[in-house]
Amino acid sequence: MQRAGHLVLASVLALALAACASQPSPDLTPPTAKRLDAKTTLESGRR
Repeated sequence: MQRAGHLVLASVLALALAACASQPSPDLTPPTAKRLDAKTTLESGRR
C-alpha cells in the first residue's frame, strides 16, 4: 500500500512539473516579401 502512495505522489509531482513547464515562444519574424514577377514589374514600373 505504501508503494501505491509513492506512485501517486510521484505522478502528482510529475503532472505539476509538466503543467509549469514554459511554452516555446512564438515565431515573431514577419514573412518574407513576395517577389514580383516580370509582368508585374513592367506594369508597375518598379525596379
